[in-house]
Amino acid sequence: MKRRLLMGGIAASTLAAPFIANAQAPLTLNGAVQFNDDHAFNKTLLKFEELVKQYYGKPINFVLHRNSSLGLEKQYFEYMAQGKAVDYAIVSPAHMSTFSKAAPFIDAPFLFRDLAQWNKVLDLDLLKPVADEVAQKAQVMLIGYAGGGVRNIFANKPVSNLAEIKGLKVRVQGAPIWSKTFAAAGMSPTVIAYNEVYNAIQNNVISAGENEAAGVESMKFYEVAPNLAMTEHAITIRPVCFSSKTFKSLPKDLQDAVVKAGKEAGAYGRQVESGEDAQKLAALEKAGKLKRIPFKDRAEMKKLVDPVMAAYAKEIGADGIFTQIVATN
Repeated sequence: MKRRLLMGGIAASTLAAPFIANAQAPLTLNGAVQFNDDHAFNKTLLKFEELVKQYYGKPINFVLHRNSSLGLEKQYFEYMAQGKAVDYAIVSPAHMSTFSKAAPFIDAPFLFRDLAQWNKVLDLDLLKPVADEVAQKAQVMLIGYAGGGVRNIFANKPVSNLAEIKGLKVRVQGAPIWSKTFAAAGMSPTVIAYNEVYNAIQNNVISAGENEAAGVESMKFYEVAPNLAMTEHAITIRPVCFSSKTFKSLPKDLQDAVVKAGKEAGAYGRQVESGEDAQKLAALEKAGKLKRIPFKDRAEMKKLVDPVMAAYAKEIGADGIFTQIVATN
């Protein structure tokens, strides 16, 4: 009887050993990005990984799924909300509109005067009410803010003023504020999936789109729309997101490392993208791939858009944030 108990104990301990080993194995966090290694978003997420490892100081694994291998940003956000497949990613605020009406507003056209004001708004954490709402309703944390690309309109024909963009069929992001503002400026906005824009222009479904330099370059939009109207209508904000469900399962010291690394990686990403923006456009133009066209009526376009922005801010309860941003010098 004693022999049986002893053997049973040995067998049990042997069976338990793999589970103990697994429990001690380093954690693995999965990230996702739509772009290749040269894109600012990819660099930002790699910086996040580097900083988490530095601040955590214990073994941990990261797997960054590149080149849209896990879908697009909209899917990443849904995965993080559900606590599966993706733990961290950079996601456009437009894809958060299901959970927060105010989220897309922080990335709206003509919200910021210039990069200096944009940076100050982020440093002052004026977007915290939006981050709180997203965390509460979507279970996704906004742990840092990347972005910094200045968005312009790329088109299959030259456009340089309000008269020439009148009725222009242009692809915009899915958040309502984008359609409202572009319509107010006289264009004909339409929502099309990001990965379908190239073909849509090629097949004359639309004539134009709008994006920052990194997107124009990586998606090769210049091949079908080589005319870049310098409307400078938006400066991007691209939150570094982290699944709340994943976050709650992490040890406290790793949670602290994630929060600290997220903020710093976001700031790093802003420097990278805003710094690369003009360089990328200059290189594309020098290579004969696109032509930058000055947009003469930017001030007039903004006047048409301003009332729409103010009304929309009030409608979605973001008028407080809007007022603070406008007052930031």
